[in-house]
Amino acid sequence: MDASDTTTTATSSAIAIATSAAATDSTARPSSALPAASLRLLRAAGFVSNFDRFCITPMLLLIAAQLGVSLSTAMLAASGYFLCYGLMQPVWGLAGDRMGRVAVMRFSLAGAAVAALCSVFAPDATTLIVARAAAGACFAASIAASITYVGDTVPAAVRQRPLSELMTAFAMGTAVATVVAGALADYVSWRLVFALPGLAATYLTVALRRLPEPAREPSGSLFAPLRVVLRSRRQWYVMAVAMLEGAVLLGFLTYLAPALGAQGASAALAGAVVALYGVGAMTAAQLVKRLVGRWTPTRLIIIGGIQAVLAFSLAAASGSVPALAVTALLLGGGWSFMHSTIQSWATTLCPTARATGVAMFGLALYAGSALAGILAAAPAEHHAYQGLFLTAAVLTVPLTIAAAVGRRYHGWVQS
Repeated sequence: MDASDTTTTATSSAIAIATSAAATDSTARPSSALPAASLRLLRAAGFVSNFDRFCITPMLLLIAAQLGVSLSTAMLAASGYFLCYGLMQPVWGLAGDRMGRVAVMRFSLAGAAVAALCSVFAPDATTLIVARAAAGACFAASIAASITYVGDTVPAAVRQRPLSELMTAFAMGTAVATVVAGALADYVSWRLVFALPGLAATYLTVALRRLPEPAREPSGSLFAPLRVVLRSRRQWYVMAVAMLEGAVLLGFLTYLAPALGAQGASAALAGAVVALYGVGAMTAAQLVKRLVGRWTPTRLIIIGGIQAVLAFSLAAASGSVPALAVTALLLGGGWSFMHSTIQSWATTLCPTARATGVAMFGLALYAGSALAGILAAAPAEHHAYQGLFLTAAVLTVPLTIAAAVGRRYHGWVQS
């Protein structure tokens, strides 16, 4: 089998995994107003977006070595991606409120396909960094738009259930990305990895024509939704929580694979270990879906925070493969418990400008992720992973308190 066959087969498999996983849970949503076919498309779009976002993690050391640059320079391809992913959130949010959710997803995925394929042929680190930044800017629309779509079509009382199903697909994208990326980078080429989301995005640009555009309130002037969002004190509070969450649960997560690589682990092994994050997130997302309505949102957030503290504490205490494998599992579980709850909260803050509100939430989340990734690059360059993960464990405590207290007393900040 040649490289093109490998790419095509893997792409088809990835899309099949995303859509079949959606079908698995479609019969368990009697209270959701979202048709199963629509949910499958939303999950597929989110799956591909997360695949592209996380596929670079297990390949950083290989990319640095093959392009002849330092790890901190190669890390810019990941940090630049996260930064542009966050910065474009409000742009896509305003466009979504103006043009429609589906139109924005299709347009952005077309651009993402071009940027991802440019990453395949990048001749040097600079070109790769620019191509990855462009891919991040374009793939940024898919997840926020899919979450907003759920907010438009599903009642708030049961909204976290389909959101948890989306989180399952997102987590699956993370898991498949790290496994596939590690294996392909080790045994074929890291360049082929970027072709997979590029081809999948091309397919989805066409397939999303079948997704009906949800009804939405007129947005008025171009920047009217942004004014609505920025006048909300609750929105600012949740954005502050999201920024800290992005730093802790996404920024430091990026360094699990390099921590393994520093001990001599192959890209394939590092990818397999980091893939356990997706496994933990998928498993926890199914549990969260069943606990919604039984447990309070505050309780879900606290359980997620406890898992994250335990995960980073374990990683700080031991950098062994088993310890980091458990860390990945716990972080995935913590993400599903905490983030899906905060994300559901964010969809309720500005219903007349929902896409822009969710996008600003995403901006804060990924800006925090990029900032943490950049600040942690220097310690990682010197293999100071113990202190890095200990810092993450400490920061998780105020994150959990702020999220839990804010969600418990969300009416104390007036809109």
